[in-house]
Amino acid sequence: MFYVKTVPALKRARADIHFKRLVLNRAVRCTVTSSSTAQTEHDGVRSRGGSECPGLSGRGGRRREGTAAAAANEISVDFEQTREAYKSKDSLELLRSLVVFKLCSYDFLVDKNKEVMDLAKKILGQKTFDQFMKMTFYGQFVAGEDHNDIKPLIQKNHSYGVGSVLDYSVEEDISQEEAERKEMDSCVSAAEKENIGKDHRERKYQAHKQFSDRRGGVTGARTYFYADEAKCDQHMETFIKCIKASGGSSMDGFSAIKMTALGRPQFLLQFSEVLVKWRRFFTFLASQQGKDGLEALEQRLELTQLQEFMTKLGANGDFYGWFTGRKEDSTGCIDMLDWNSLIDDRTKISDLLVVPNVELGKLEPLLGKFTVEEDQQMKRMLQRVDVLAKHALESGVRLMVDAEQTYFQPAISRLTLEMQRTYNGEKPVIFNTYQCYLKEAYDNVTMDVELSRREGWHFAAKLVRGAYMYQERERAKEIGYEDPINPDYESTNRMYHRMNELGLIPTENKVYFGQLLGMCDQISFPLGQAGFPVYKYVPYGPVNEVMPYLSRRAQENRGFMKGAQKERELLWKELKRRLASGELLYKPVY
Repeated sequence: MFYVKTVPALKRARADIHFKRLVLNRAVRCTVTSSSTAQTEHDGVRSRGGSECPGLSGRGGRRREGTAAAAANEISVDFEQTREAYKSKDSLELLRSLVVFKLCSYDFLVDKNKEVMDLAKKILGQKTFDQFMKMTFYGQFVAGEDHNDIKPLIQKNHSYGVGSVLDYSVEEDISQEEAERKEMDSCVSAAEKENIGKDHRERKYQAHKQFSDRRGGVTGARTYFYADEAKCDQHMETFIKCIKASGGSSMDGFSAIKMTALGRPQFLLQFSEVLVKWRRFFTFLASQQGKDGLEALEQRLELTQLQEFMTKLGANGDFYGWFTGRKEDSTGCIDMLDWNSLIDDRTKISDLLVVPNVELGKLEPLLGKFTVEEDQQMKRMLQRVDVLAKHALESGVRLMVDAEQTYFQPAISRLTLEMQRTYNGEKPVIFNTYQCYLKEAYDNVTMDVELSRREGWHFAAKLVRGAYMYQERERAKEIGYEDPINPDYESTNRMYHRMNELGLIPTENKVYFGQLLGMCDQISFPLGQAGFPVYKYVPYGPVNEVMPYLSRRAQENRGFMKGAQKERELLWKELKRRLASGELLYKPVY
């Protein structure tokens, strides 16, 4: 996770964001400083920098003075020293890791893991099966059944320099048919069902039956399907318990949530389409002024030229006033951030879902009409998100909003940004997630960093590779839109490596690392014991209800363990060392 402390250069003319005003009837607070953070799925960076905002023009800031001195004093971490790497584990835990990782490398067991577990449950009975799972897969990847069970593991990890990101990992185990039915029902509006014919929808942001089971091809992320508003309230209560458990277990914990658990996904689809169309329209207008090919924040629209261009198209209306609100407040140019702010000025939630019409020179609704219930469902989603943010702030917990599919993500990111505006004024509380395998990742990060600089709040983020690559590519190919994923591994790497331009030095203790519980301990604990900030993503929940999560872990680890033998080699090395030195009965002290 990286921090960049900056001084806001510009306050928004309309700081009372209508998202929150509608839900909370209060204005967003702005403060005099902002900072930024990010965390990767397996490794991440976090820093606190100088007063210059990197990424202002999409290129990042200058390296700070003192970099050479910091490099000279860097801490050396030896990941081959198994005694230090596994100091937090007893020998049985090491043996369990070896057994689990080995089993995860067998295709038959992984492909048929659900059937194997169901058979074992029938043979052993529920109680014995639960005990067996706690001794093997569950014990390896899950911290415990409830917030009391997980405290010993969290405290042990903390004593060895590793913090926790709590995640209540209970998932619905539903059939593909039920998943498809729920998704199609919840992603299609009443207007679309009536086939009014006045809607301006793109296929990417519509539900398609062949991709309606969003679990397909996804092993690294949990999936929620909308049932009703009561179920969303239950999910909210579950997240609240997780936040409280995190606050009661450690002083600097994180908790993770998913936006699709908190409301009808129809709204996320529609709002995402609106946001993308607004951004695309801006890019089109910039190209008309000869500014195509520039990075997102370098593009500026001259409003006088814009007015002339739109008039030539035959459009009516005062576009100068449309984009600035008041002529006297305008500098004569706007950038993408000014452009995006236009969407805030709506009086009710469904009014957010409007798109610009070039020919007519006016805003048109994305859909022909909205029912009262649809408008209320949108409002309740925002209210649930706000409740969780309040609980996180009160509990001293940092809240991570997970990334999801690209047809949901623009809306998820925008709603998360609205929470950051409200709750990140004095310290980073709400963390957005950026998927670095996306082509647009760098532009998204730099624009949000710049927005936080202008408005004076703490930008906070988690950087991940992304969990939906195969599903996203197949959907784009079948439905017929551009593949949103980077073409190769190196392209994704470049999204991460641009942090070097920000002058972020790991040895300054401004870099945060994170791994999943039960994986890569040989990386996590040496870093933590060397003084680096390190976190484990800690799932918990009843044995029988986390089976879908464990199934995904097995599938995810198969590829990981086939491609890398290093962790098993180090585990064997440490067991042999303990046997030879008479430390086989070693117990961690904390």
